[in-house]
Amino acid sequence: MESKKTVKVAMIGVGAISGIYLQNITKTFREIELTGLCDLIPERAEQGAAYVKEEIEKGTQAPQPKIYRDMFEAFSDPEVEVILNLTRPYEHFEVTKQALLHGKHVYSEKPLGVDMEEANELIALAEQRGLLLGGAPDTFMGAGIQTARRLIENGMIGDLVGASCAMVCHGHETWHPDPEFYYKRGGGPMLDMGPYYITALVQLLGEAKGVMGMTKKSFPQRLITSEPHYGETIDVDVDTYLMGMIEFTSGAIAQVFTTFDVHYTVQPRFEVYGTKGSLMVPDPNTFGGPVLLLRPEDAAAAPKTDPGLARHGVPDFYAGWKEIPLLYDYAENSRGLGLADLCKALRTGRGYRANYQQQRHVLELMTSFSRSCETKSYLPIQTRYTPTASMKNNPMHGILDD
Repeated sequence: MESKKTVKVAMIGVGAISGIYLQNITKTFREIELTGLCDLIPERAEQGAAYVKEEIEKGTQAPQPKIYRDMFEAFSDPEVEVILNLTRPYEHFEVTKQALLHGKHVYSEKPLGVDMEEANELIALAEQRGLLLGGAPDTFMGAGIQTARRLIENGMIGDLVGASCAMVCHGHETWHPDPEFYYKRGGGPMLDMGPYYITALVQLLGEAKGVMGMTKKSFPQRLITSEPHYGETIDVDVDTYLMGMIEFTSGAIAQVFTTFDVHYTVQPRFEVYGTKGSLMVPDPNTFGGPVLLLRPEDAAAAPKTDPGLARHGVPDFYAGWKEIPLLYDYAENSRGLGLADLCKALRTGRGYRANYQQQRHVLELMTSFSRSCETKSYLPIQTRYTPTASMKNNPMHGILDD
C-alpha cells in the first residue's frame, strides 16, 4: 500500500457521514491512506478504527489507522498531509483554520463555512500558505451529473433557458440520532442539502449573477422522535422554508426550493431547460442516474390540445423522455471522490474539481436567499466562478486522472 504517490489523510469527526468515507478510503480510492482518526467522543473513533481492522482481516490492503487524542495531535503528526474535516457544520471553520495554521491541506464536508466571512478568512489563509482547500459535495463528479453536463456542453438541449430543482422533506428529527444541529447556525435545509443542488446548478449552468429569495421558519420548535434523544425539544434558529431564483451570467434563470417543513415522499424532479429540449438530472445527492432527455421530435405524437383537458387518470410524467446511458465512472455512492481528486492534484500539480472557488460561490448563493428576503431586493453575486474540469474516465477504478 505504501508508495510515493499515496497521500496520508487524518479524519477529524467520526459521525454519521464518516461510515461511507471509511469504506471508500479503505476499499476504493487507492491513492490515499487513512493515517488516523479523532472525535470528541472517543468511542466513535474507536469504532471507525475497528471497522478498518475488520476489513484488513477480510483481506483489504489498507493500513490500520491510529486514534488521536485530539485534533491538534493529528495536526502535529508529520505523516499527515491532508485533514478530512467531517465535523458538524458550525465546527468546520475552526477545525479547518487550525489545520491550515498547522500547514495541512484540508478537504471539508459541506459547507466550507457558515457565512462568507468564515469562507473568505479560510481561503485567504490557504492562499497565503500555499495550501489546497476544498470540500464536499463531490456528487457532481459522479456519473449522473457528469453525463448531464456533457449532454449540455454538446448542445443536446440547445442554448440554456433555465432550470428547476427542489429538496422537500419534513426534517431529520424522526430518524437522525443527533438532529439538533440541523436547526442551528450552519444548519437548515439550504446549508444542509442546498450545496448538492446549487453545486449541480453552477456545474451545469455556469456562473451565477444574482438572486432573489423568500424564506421563513414555519415551526419554532421540533420534537425529536428518534433515539437517543426521544422526547427532547429543539428550538429552531434558522429558516426552514427557502424559495429562491438565480440569474446566471449565461442568461438562464433557475428556481430552487429547499424545506424541512413539508410532508413528502418522492423528491421533485431536477430539470434543465434549453431551446432544443429538456434534461432531467439525477438527484444531486447521489452519484448515479438516471439521466433523461426530452426533445421535440420525441414528443411529436403528443395530442395537439391543452394537456390539462386531455388528461385522464394518473399522468405519465416520463412520456417522451429517453434515458441516456451514463458516460462516466462512479455511479455508486463514491463520497470521498473529491478528496481523492484533491490528493491527486497535490501529487501532480493539476487543478482539483471540488475546490474552494466553487465552494465559495455556492455558499454566497445559499446565504443570499435569506438576505434577499430580509431586504426585499435582488442581490448581485460578488464571487466569480468557472466550472471545474469535467471528469475523465480511467480504466482503473479508484485511481484519478493525471
